[in-house]
Amino acid sequence: MSRTVLTLAAIASLAYLGLCAWVFAFQRSLIYFPQPRAFGGGTIITLPVDGAEVVITTRPHSGPDALLYFGGNAEDVSSSLPSLAQAFPDHALYLPHYRGYGGSSGKPSETALFADALALFDKAKNEHSKIVVIGRSLGSGVAVYLASQRPVARLVLVTPYDSIQGLATRQFPYLPVHWLLLDKFESGKYAPKVTAPTLVIAAEHDEVIPRASTEALCTRFSGGVAALKVVGGTGHNTISESPAYIALMQGIQ
Repeated sequence: MSRTVLTLAAIASLAYLGLCAWVFAFQRSLIYFPQPRAFGGGTIITLPVDGAEVVITTRPHSGPDALLYFGGNAEDVSSSLPSLAQAFPDHALYLPHYRGYGGSSGKPSETALFADALALFDKAKNEHSKIVVIGRSLGSGVAVYLASQRPVARLVLVTPYDSIQGLATRQFPYLPVHWLLLDKFESGKYAPKVTAPTLVIAAEHDEVIPRASTEALCTRFSGGVAALKVVGGTGHNTISESPAYIALMQGIQ
């Protein structure tokens, strides 16, 4: 093999290793897109957690029913308060802003989001006996994990995935994603432990989460636990604007 070929191979190897190093170092900036809290309504509370304080937009309501909503990776969850308040008039609402989002301190990670979800559930459970959990997009992974660890009454997953690792592998087939990725969000691993009735809502034209990933997640649940509904004519970011989506939400009580 000529010296030129060896040199080119060495350069290519170094460039590839450099790309891997860059992806490893900045991977969380490719997953999380913190948003400020822009909606002025609701009551704001803070939840002290390990190493941080999580800001939670709430709609207080006495009684046994409560709802926890975990949003997408670039979502200001406070903006969902009006529609959730309309769909769930008899529920107390808790919408946590992930670490680094909406005034919450700390930095987001899979471990942190999972721990914060458990802490929020335990807090809500002290006041409410029946808790519905909704997770959208990134938040679906948080919601599945929570439902696998706590006795939620119902679970709703909007545009969910089987695992972020699977999505990343599809998007970056030339990278050793399994070794590089820190936050894998393997919902499919936790789904078999979920016993709460689960509604999976997919967008017909989801341009972010492949339908195959959503359907793969559905197969991970025990028989009879999960049902899949597809909202026609919608995309990943427009599904919540559909009357059919709103009707599905209003039917969850």
